[in-house]
Amino acid sequence: MVLELVILVVVALVVLYAILTYNGLVGLRLRVENAWAQIDVQLKRRYDLIPNLIETVKGYMKHEKETLTQITKYRAQLVTGSVEDKATANNMLSQSLKSIFAVSENYPQLKANENFTALQEELAGTENKISYARTAYNDNVMAYNTSIQTFPSNIIASMLAFVKKPFFETAEAERENVKVKF
Repeated sequence: MVLELVILVVVALVVLYAILTYNGLVGLRLRVENAWAQIDVQLKRRYDLIPNLIETVKGYMKHEKETLTQITKYRAQLVTGSVEDKATANNMLSQSLKSIFAVSENYPQLKANENFTALQEELAGTENKISYARTAYNDNVMAYNTSIQTFPSNIIASMLAFVKKPFFETAEAERENVKVKF
C-alpha cells in the first residue's frame, strides 16, 4: 500500500512537472512570436514611409538612382520570407538609408526641404523602435532557446517538437561606416 502510494505520488509529480514545463515553453514561444510581430509592425511602418522618402529625394538626387533602386528592392523583401530573410533585407535597407542621409548632406535644398526633414525624423524614430523591438525579440529568443536546451526541460521540449528560434542579427556590413560614393 505504501509503495503504491509512493509510486502514485512520483508519477503525479512527474506529470505535474511535464505540464508546468510544457506550459512554460508554450509561454516562451508565444513571447518570441509576439516579439517578432512587434518587429514586423515596425518594419511595416518603415516600409510605408520609404515611398514618401524616395519621392521627396528623387528630384534632388537624379544621379543617385542606384541607391534609390536598392532601397526599393530591399523594401519589397521586408514583407516576405523567414526571420533570417527579413533580417537580411532589414540590414541592407538600413545601410542604403544611411547612404541616402549621408548623400543628402551635399544637397542643401534637400536638407532644407520640410518633407525630407520630417521623413528623416520619422525614419529615425522608426529605426529606434526597430532597434528596441529587435532587442526585445532577441531577449525572448534567448530565454526560449535556453529553456529548450537545458536539462530537464530539454527532454519535454524535444518530445514535443519545440525547436530553436533564430536571433535577429546585425549583418557585418551594417557594423561598418557608411561609404558614400560620388
